[in-house]
Amino acid sequence: MVSNKTIIITGANSGIGLEAAKIFSNREAHVILAVRNLQKGEEAVKSIRQANKGAKVEVMKLDLSDLESVRAFSTEFISRFSSLDILVNNAGVMAPPYEKTVDGFELQFGSNHLGHFALTGLLLPLLKKTPKSRVVTLSSIAHRGASIYFDNLDGSKGYKSMKFYGQSKLANLLFAKELDQRLKQHGVNTISVACHPGITSTNLFKIGKKDLNILKRLLKFFFQRVEMGVQPTIYAATEETLKGGEYIGPDGCGNRAGNPAIETPAKTVYNEETMDKLWEVSETLTGVVYDFS
Repeated sequence: MVSNKTIIITGANSGIGLEAAKIFSNREAHVILAVRNLQKGEEAVKSIRQANKGAKVEVMKLDLSDLESVRAFSTEFISRFSSLDILVNNAGVMAPPYEKTVDGFELQFGSNHLGHFALTGLLLPLLKKTPKSRVVTLSSIAHRGASIYFDNLDGSKGYKSMKFYGQSKLANLLFAKELDQRLKQHGVNTISVACHPGITSTNLFKIGKKDLNILKRLLKFFFQRVEMGVQPTIYAATEETLKGGEYIGPDGCGNRAGNPAIETPAKTVYNEETMDKLWEVSETLTGVVYDFS
């Protein structure tokens, strides 16, 4: 199903991204690990090739907290590749101390949402020309109860790390839905699907340089292993019955663990006014205007 297809996975040097890269490469896809740390990326490639010597995997530099890096990555990728079958917007930062990106955005909103928004828009020309291409964007159950703080996107009027993490994950979900709607409106055959891994043990559970090992030990019976946490991503990227606009998550209690299934967000989540405003703000902040023609 993904044999010989070209797949980009952001943040693929560890966690869900690395596990997805292993699975896709085992299915004979050409996988690009788009990562901020090239050394860690090369280590990830080595680990993949240890289990699969013929894996078609490579590393490319991408720092989602720096729009110049996003543009450089996109330019290089388009110069080297003639198609893009699947873009997996996976990379994320969770609950760091207050920090801004190179471009002055709050780190979580800037990296988790705006970086991926810009990346997807810049790669849209290749996605449009690739038959049955799709964009998969990872959200989180942290989107529940979250809001987009349009009057405080940079956190300068007050910042709470988990509150702003929730904002970034809600933005991911709204972006995925709005993107699919706009693709359909313009007759583009690319689809956009959102997903989330439930509660999975990954290196997201770090705050700054502090590893939450105590929390991980306390909650080990509630976390699912990364081998299960990756399944919604794989499903969102490969399931042929998906039409676009779906949200895939684990089917267990509270959607925290289980097998991948279509999940229905709360009725208030997909607010059209909020989605339109988020899109407009994102284009303004990143300078990336989508060309659906």
